[in-house]
Formats: sequence, C-alpha cells, structure tokens
Amino acid sequence: MTTRAFTFPGQGSQAIGMGYDLTQAYPEARAVFDEIDEALGESLSTLVFEGSEEQLRLTRNAQPALMAVSMDVIRVLEAKGVTLEKDSSFVAGHSLGEYSALCAAGTFSLADTARLLRTRGDAMQAAVPVGEGGMAAIIGLDLDAVKQVAADAAHGEVCDVANDNAPGQVVISGASSAIERALELAKAAGAKRAIQLPVSAPFHCAMMTPAAEAMEQALALVEMHTPVVPLVANVLAAPISDPAEIRKNLIAQVTGVVRWSESISWLTGSDDGQGGVTELLEIGSGKVLTGLARRINRDAKGIALGGPTDIDNFVAALNGE
Repeated sequence: MTTRAFTFPGQGSQAIGMGYDLTQAYPEARAVFDEIDEALGESLSTLVFEGSEEQLRLTRNAQPALMAVSMDVIRVLEAKGVTLEKDSSFVAGHSLGEYSALCAAGTFSLADTARLLRTRGDAMQAAVPVGEGGMAAIIGLDLDAVKQVAADAAHGEVCDVANDNAPGQVVISGASSAIERALELAKAAGAKRAIQLPVSAPFHCAMMTPAAEAMEQALALVEMHTPVVPLVANVLAAPISDPAEIRKNLIAQVTGVVRWSESISWLTGSDDGQGGVTELLEIGSGKVLTGLARRINRDAKGIALGGPTDIDNFVAALNGE
C-alpha cells in the first residue's frame, strides 16, 4: 500500500513563468493568483509571469509567489479528485514551504497565508542590514563537522547551522565575516565545496530574532484550524496537529534549524512511531526536494508535480489508467 506525504518547496525554487501553464489550463489555478493579488493589493501574478528574476528573488516576493504556485497545483489536484485528506498521510514544507503545507492542509486561508508570507519576507529582510549577514552551503561534511566549523568560525559573532538538507549538504547562516571564516575552515576540514549563497539575509539563525518577534505578532492575529493531516515540522522533525503548537513552532522556525534530512528520514522510516511514507510528492515549482529525498533515503520515491503534464500523469497512475 502506498503511503504519501505532500511536501512543499522553499526559497530558491522560484523561476519567472512558474505556474503560468497551470493558470492557462485551469481556472482553479488562475483563481489562486487572483485571490493572492487581491490579498496583497498588488499584481504578484504579473511579477511571477512577466517580471525580472531579480525582483522575484526578493524575499518578500519569492515567499508568497512560491506558495501561490504550490496552491495552484493543490487546487488542480482537488479539481481532479485528489485531496490531502484522502490521498496523503502527512504534509511538510521546507522553510516558507511550511506555510504552503499548512494552507494546503486547511490551517490557514489562502489570503492569510499570502499576507503572513509577505510579513515574514519583509521582517526577515529588515532584521539584518544588507551586507551584514550571509549564508553558505557546505558540501561533503556531516552535520557534526559543520557544527564544529560554525562554532570555530564564530569568534563571538553569529554563525549557526540553518538547514540540514541532506547527508553531506548543510547550510550555515550568520554574520558575513563569520561566514567568510567558515568557508575557509570548511575547506580545511575536507569539505568538497563551500559556497556562499546568493541570499539577501541570513535566514534561520539568531540574527533573525526581530523577524521571529514580528511573526509572533502576525500569527497571533490569524485564525488557525487543525490541519486535515499532521504537519512534520521543520524544527521538530516530528508530526504535530495542534494549532497552538503549530504557531509556536512557526515562530521558532524563523531562527531555528530546518531539520529537513531528519524530517524526511522520519517520514520514510518504517519503524513503530515513524511515518512509513513510500511516496513523496513535491508540490509546486522545481525539483529540489525530490533530489534531496533521494540523497536522504534511496528507497524513497519522489515525484515532482509542477505542471499540467506532471499532474495528469500522476492522476492517471493514481486511478490505475
């Protein structure tokens, strides 16, 4: 028996034109962008379909835009009879993707999710002046080795593990000078690659504390419902369904580690008390999570659903056609 989890991508998966084919083929997808445009009081859809990569990459735009495309896919699947309640056991999302997951699972309304992500993007950008923070991917060292590199590079500044994406792929975040030191230390420690990432702020580290406080205020004002399936939370790598606990962990997530490797390991583990998931669907733009899933668990089956053909093939297979 197939047990599925729906997973939702994070920042870095955005691309100009994403979701356009879906909005042309399905009125349900077009309606998602119409509702988000109205919620934000601007045409995010025009930016996503016709704008510049530079503008789309801005955190305040990338976050709601990626959520919009994920929800395009969800609405089209629903129109074809595929629902989270019936066809999945869990949801999970990488960083901002956690909000997409919760919107898909009915915890937040679409309009509230868009506004929360605009607030989150603005707050993350405002938390640290441009140039004072950065992030880097460390390839080829295990998590403990990267933690040691970050500690040795700190010199009294912030230098934290931000994302544990997959075995041998860990992202660090912190003060620009500490990140520069960490790049050299990681290479000396035997990293295959240590690469500065093209981001505008140091996400998921202690420097994001002002953004966490902004999200605490924003989340306090939003109506939340129990998700139709449990969320495997970034900061816990374990499932939760209680809205109060979800809120608490979304706030912690702003400064906390995205424990993606552990989350996928939990989902695809078959021991008692683990998810037993055999199929991971990546809902939205790109195939980053599908690639990571294979690195985390070679036996996990990953399927990326981002366009009309992907969806048609999946629905046909689901219906045994």
